[in-house]
Amino acid sequence: MSTATDTHTVAAPSLAEQRLRRRNRNFGIFSVLCVAVMGLVFARTPRGETATFILNDARAGQLFELPNLRVSVVPVVLVLAGAVLAIAVRQFTAGFGRRSVLVVGVVAVLFVVAFLSWAAAGGQLNLVGLLRATVSRATPIALGALAGVLCERAGVINIAIEGQFLAGAFAAAVFASLATSPWVGLAGGIAAGVVVALMLAGLSIRFKADQIVVGVVLIVLVTGMTSFLTTQLLVPNPQLNSPTRFPTVTVPFLSDLPLIGPVFFRHSVLVFTMLAAVLVLQYALFQTRWGLRLRSVGEHPKAADTVGIKVLATRYKAVLLGGVAAGIGGAYFTLDATGSFSREMTGGRGFIALAAMLVGRYSPVGAFGAALIFGFAEALAVSLQLLRVPVPSEVLLTAPYVVTIFVVAGLIGRLRAPAADGQPYEKE
Repeated sequence: MSTATDTHTVAAPSLAEQRLRRRNRNFGIFSVLCVAVMGLVFARTPRGETATFILNDARAGQLFELPNLRVSVVPVVLVLAGAVLAIAVRQFTAGFGRRSVLVVGVVAVLFVVAFLSWAAAGGQLNLVGLLRATVSRATPIALGALAGVLCERAGVINIAIEGQFLAGAFAAAVFASLATSPWVGLAGGIAAGVVVALMLAGLSIRFKADQIVVGVVLIVLVTGMTSFLTTQLLVPNPQLNSPTRFPTVTVPFLSDLPLIGPVFFRHSVLVFTMLAAVLVLQYALFQTRWGLRLRSVGEHPKAADTVGIKVLATRYKAVLLGGVAAGIGGAYFTLDATGSFSREMTGGRGFIALAAMLVGRYSPVGAFGAALIFGFAEALAVSLQLLRVPVPSEVLLTAPYVVTIFVVAGLIGRLRAPAADGQPYEKE
């Protein structure tokens, strides 16, 4: 008599499930590390009993003033650490599924709040100034990310954003100095960004060169040219490197709102231009016929060609429009941030803009949100130096780049680029 044994085969987890489990594990480890730092450093070594956060802008009037926020450092840190620990336990046991990215963002926010409480302990931190600086410093990154979105949605990889920034910054400084007008400098910065974009488009679209190599070559070319011209032209003639900067513009009524007003409605024209560009491009790319045509060229150029869309012309226009955005981003450095040009002053922010584009998943609004993260890291590094946090200034200055590494490594995950991204198109 034979006995039959029931065999139950368990299906192996799919690749997507494996990636989800690995991401949950990594996010859980990240949460545990945050708890460890919050408990062992922030709670055990407080720099003072209370921290004060200033919620008003002393430089201009407001409709009404908000009371300063005073918090007890150790209790706040311990409560936040407990919340992060609970999230970590849930992450390891049941997980958050596809909401893991959102949850890790919450963990990061809680960690930053605990860190700010520890850093401002025994002193004061101007929260309004920090947030306002965040929006301002996010401006070139967001504009560079918009340039990347336009190019890659049309199927052209744009690595040359850093070069466009440098060219735009240099031209803006020279033209604004010659004409004693920031508007002329802005026009010069846009023209320089478009010239670099034209070289990128010609080599990538017409001559079908490798687009990544072209981008790197353009960065090296512009870096060398601006460094040479700075040494040979600007240093002997400082009058060519003293541009008039854009003044701060206040939006009536909105700028007088407490907290929100100084953060969003008291900036230069370039910041408002960036905010408008994000909204306009978000609508244009996903709600208009023009945006549908541009995206179709980046997804399936042959199909777009068969319905009468001029693929090459569309790609040229997208790359040149991206050059306009990157040129404005470059002009920001000399016409808003510093007021003069110096060698390699963009400091790799073109590459950070590429990271913002990827984190934002090729969306203007998403790219702007990612740019705010990097802008906050820059603004925070400056604020921490003023608070005299016991961290070397050299380490603080690396904060934007460290944040870039963590964000790109942890938040991007599996990213779907446009199907024809980086692929030259040959009309049959």
